[in-house]
Amino acid sequence: MNREDHQLLSPTMRADAPADDTVARMLEGADGPHELSERIAAINREIVRWESNGMLAAWQPLPDSNLDPRAVAALKDYLTRCQALPEWADPVKIARAEALFMDMSMLSCTLLFCASLPECYVLPDLSAVLHAAGQLEAHTDYRVRSTAAMIFPVMMKGGLTTPDGAGVAQTLKVRLIHATIRHLILRGHPGDALGAAPIESMNPAGGGIYHQLYAHGWDTARNGLPCNQEELAYTLLTFNYVFLRGLRSLGLGLERADEEAYLHAWNVMAHVLGVERGLMSWTMEDAGRDFAAMQARGRLLVRQPDPRPALAAALIKAIENEIPVAFLKPFPTLLTRLLCGKDATEDLGLTARLPLASRLLFTGGLGAVRAIDWTVRRVVPGFSITRMCTRVLGYRLVTRFLMDETRPLRLPPALLEQVSDATDSWRHDPQAPRWVNRLEARLNAGADAAASGTATTR
Repeated sequence: MNREDHQLLSPTMRADAPADDTVARMLEGADGPHELSERIAAINREIVRWESNGMLAAWQPLPDSNLDPRAVAALKDYLTRCQALPEWADPVKIARAEALFMDMSMLSCTLLFCASLPECYVLPDLSAVLHAAGQLEAHTDYRVRSTAAMIFPVMMKGGLTTPDGAGVAQTLKVRLIHATIRHLILRGHPGDALGAAPIESMNPAGGGIYHQLYAHGWDTARNGLPCNQEELAYTLLTFNYVFLRGLRSLGLGLERADEEAYLHAWNVMAHVLGVERGLMSWTMEDAGRDFAAMQARGRLLVRQPDPRPALAAALIKAIENEIPVAFLKPFPTLLTRLLCGKDATEDLGLTARLPLASRLLFTGGLGAVRAIDWTVRRVVPGFSITRMCTRVLGYRLVTRFLMDETRPLRLPPALLEQVSDATDSWRHDPQAPRWVNRLEARLNAGADAAASGTATTR
């Protein structure tokens, strides 16, 4: 298919030709799910060695890797073709976005759990792929930690723009994962699925994720391609637009220039991920319209059974488990409802009636805190009880999912040390008065004790 014909297709019928061609070349000749799984495992053992942006150009497989020469050639071509940042990338805006991410620190984790990830599951087909892989219902922390393992390399200082950074390297790994998912679900190159008959589901030949995806079945004419361009663009918006919208909802919104710098940095990342520029949003107004339109189109496709409530329930349960006080456990659901809105709440099945006392405390407390914040900030810039409260929840989630030394993130050692140093520095909020930091430290003491106890019992 030539470029002109490709662009006439709906974004749901467009995927990522460079990555898809690479995966097809690497898996050429593999017969059935067992051989595919072995070939993919060998490839993964090599790409995990992409530890920094600077080493991509000189990558060579290990002498004892036994990697198929076709796979070696395909990976080298892929790196040559895909590692460069776009010519429109603005280093100044990217640096500003990095600083904003570090400033939001623990708050970023709260918004990830209670806004970005829930909104990600609103599209039925996106949820169907996650459901097929069993990545969230059975392994919530795996999904969260995998997401963090991409976000941190991208948003750490120099992650996208320096040879020592790892944002480009990590994004190119994720791009190949998307292409591999498409190849397994469609049992071949996505281009061959256009206009083809539906792929029937079957019993998995094994228990691993690759076998699950291969056996899942797919109707491209009805559902579009898995991990298609629209879904990739939508997921991008959950990490930039939904994050920024969440800050606004909490009364912590950024200046317009800062919001657009944050959108820009993630669009640069999206280019490396294979998202078409025409599907990127550059202002909050455009992002809001695009996001609403994508959700509306996604909701037209009804799936039975609906995978979304189970995914959302697993995520909320994981957050509730980190809240020690019983009557505060409904707060994650209430916060998710606030940040995601009525329609998404219904899509995700988060509509169960919650205890009245918890609802009154959340609503009344939020209103009172916003009023206090607005008043005190007139005299003390940077003061925010809202920021402190969301940081406290974020700290518990960071401690549980990202800072557990018994289960380090799957990142190169040098980068893992940088992430550890960054999250450790997040204990102190430079924007807050000293007494607020002291109060926050007291509230976080329980999380530190719980983390220490968990580590000693493992």
